[in-house]
Amino acid sequence: MEIAGARIWVTGASSGIGAALARELADRGAHLAVSARSVDALTEVAGGRMVVVPLDVTDRAATVAAGGAVREALGGLDVAVLNAGTWSRFHVEPWDSSLFAEHLQVNVMGAVHTLEAVLPQMLAAGRGRVVGTASVAGYRGLPGSEAYGAGKAALLNLLEALRGSVGPRGVVVQTVSPGFVRTPMTDRNRFPMPFLIEPEAAARTIADGIARDKAEIVFPLPMAVSMKLARLVPVRAWTALTAAMARRGLHGGPERRAG
Repeated sequence: MEIAGARIWVTGASSGIGAALARELADRGAHLAVSARSVDALTEVAGGRMVVVPLDVTDRAATVAAGGAVREALGGLDVAVLNAGTWSRFHVEPWDSSLFAEHLQVNVMGAVHTLEAVLPQMLAAGRGRVVGTASVAGYRGLPGSEAYGAGKAALLNLLEALRGSVGPRGVVVQTVSPGFVRTPMTDRNRFPMPFLIEPEAAARTIADGIARDKAEIVFPLPMAVSMKLARLVPVRAWTALTAAMARRGLHGGPERRAG
């Protein structure tokens, strides 16, 4: 697709990947609307060249209303980037169901609410594009990532199913699965983050993937290869490997709440 002139809505745009992607898309000539919870952070990201629509995606009614506000402000909508997300390490003892629920509310239901805000109009028009940010953490279960990984695995499945459902009706669905990206959120992590990249590099990769109509945008390449190969590891071997990781205090997951 042609990014220049496209009308694009990015959620989770107050920092990290979302902020870098919004700037990258604007630099390429797109017309942007950005959403997250922090008005001040969004205003700084927008820099006077994006429409600011403050939003908590866990609020279904507010998200649907925000979709309408974005379409009105931009004169329509071509692309919705579902990027809002949260990450916290999960401890099996004590078990915290509320923390688990928070991950599902933000990472899964936040995307579902945003889809409700944009898909009906796209389907009615017979055109549009949805870009969902999942994670390589959704490929296999990792210690400490029980809540985050479960939500991202659900999102991977949801986007894949949607691709078949809405593709024949003119709506493109693209899945973004990052590895570790340097952000204020990952700065808090105290475990090894292999193949860590800068958010600007992530943004360029995502924008290139959108422009090239890639169904899957997975990066960085060494992490993409590693995690795709991980899906081929037999269950017993994977269990032994992850148990060793748990004993060493290693855990997975690249981000905390972003919008």
